[in-house]
Amino acid sequence: MVKIQADVRIDASPEKVWEIISDLDNEPKFWKGTKEVRNISRNGNEITREIIIAFKDKRCMQNVTLFPRDRIEAVFTKGIIQGRKSMTIEARDGGTVLETIWEIRLSGVMGVFTGMVKKHIRNGTIQALQNIKEEAER
Repeated sequence: MVKIQADVRIDASPEKVWEIISDLDNEPKFWKGTKEVRNISRNGNEITREIIIAFKDKRCMQNVTLFPRDRIEAVFTKGIIQGRKSMTIEARDGGTVLETIWEIRLSGVMGVFTGMVKKHIRNGTIQALQNIKEEAER
């Protein structure tokens, strides 16, 4: 299992940042590694969805839990990725710090490529956080 952590300081309120990141249907707009999202069910703040990732157009299932104005937890339940992605918002110095932590591995025989994919996920995460920052600061 690999852990990837990245964060960004955003000159916007936590509410504004939450508005952007909690719109799960817009995830591909910010996260270039996510090509498509299809929500299957929703029960309050819990969403089951299928995503298509850029890595070989693979399908993954996720259970996503929204903790309003605090964090989003996405647990990969089926597909090439196993583990979780967590996004946390923290008000700090008149702005917001948005942090993303991945704790994942590739499943099956693809597991041998986990280390190689780590660099791509880290770079994609940094770019996604920058995209979110630019949107929130408009």
